[in-house]
Amino acid sequence: MRMGLLIVPLLALAACATPAPEATEPVYYVTRHLNTPEGERDPDLTAEGRANADRLAARLAGEPPRVIYVSDYKRTRQTAAPIAARAGVTPKVYDPADTPALVAKVKAEGAGPVLIVGHSNTVPDIVEALGGARPEPLVHEDFGDLWTIRGGRSVREKYSE
Repeated sequence: MRMGLLIVPLLALAACATPAPEATEPVYYVTRHLNTPEGERDPDLTAEGRANADRLAARLAGEPPRVIYVSDYKRTRQTAAPIAARAGVTPKVYDPADTPALVAKVKAEGAGPVLIVGHSNTVPDIVEALGGARPEPLVHEDFGDLWTIRGGRSVREKYSE
């Protein structure tokens, strides 16, 4: 009988001392590729674009992506290169013409930050499909914005100069 009286309080104490598992919610970063010259089919980033890619890597250093998605264009790969190197991640290539497939893959990644580097014509759809507020249409000069989507809320910030 005494043993039973000791076990119940010990079990109760153990239950209180065990931290509850943290609820992890997905974190998505979405950015458009960085600065390029206008009118070229598959241009490299400009010097300003490369500097802004370094700024993006610095901005995401505190909560770096576990997974990075890029389209198969030089400008998206070059935008992601500094953060991919810093985070030790090999970017995955997606088809920018198939946003639903991209979003399904991204959501299947589970918790932990995921970075998507898109294009002016894809970023609004991607942000909205991931649960964020749909951005206004982007024009050529719209470089250096980052949308962070967490818990169905999105925040847009400028990280470039």
